[in-house]
Amino acid sequence: MKLVIGCDQGALELKEHVKEVLKEFTDITVEDVGTYTTDSVDYPDIAEKICAKITSGEADRGIALCGTGIGISIACNKVKGIRAALCHNVFTARMSRQHNNANVLAMGGRDVGFGPATEMVRVWVKEKFLGGRHERRVNKIMAIADKRNS
Repeated sequence: MKLVIGCDQGALELKEHVKEVLKEFTDITVEDVGTYTTDSVDYPDIAEKICAKITSGEADRGIALCGTGIGISIACNKVKGIRAALCHNVFTARMSRQHNNANVLAMGGRDVGFGPATEMVRVWVKEKFLGGRHERRVNKIMAIADKRNS
């Protein structure tokens, strides 16, 4: 699996930690689209880079981080084909994959500690979409985006 990861300055430390966690998985390659310093950047710009990699097929999924995770998840969800889930614990990370087929995991660098982030990432990258009734619901979500973005 190819993952793309990015953050603003509010989540730089968390991004670096998550990249270390992802090294545990030999079947995952990671592309880091920034930021690389604590200088201020705009999270919508990072979200756009992450989503472009996914929608072009250059990446399978992404991890998007900002101070709270809220802004970057909103920005990601403006892109057709993206299902970004802002997660705060293992349960929401698991459900975002099983039920919602989330292709972007969003977290906040200022409110999620390294311990919970580690566990969320481990679960999220391994979890599979269950399909069935959930596929019908995800298809309806995507149909809304198709209607609104046409």
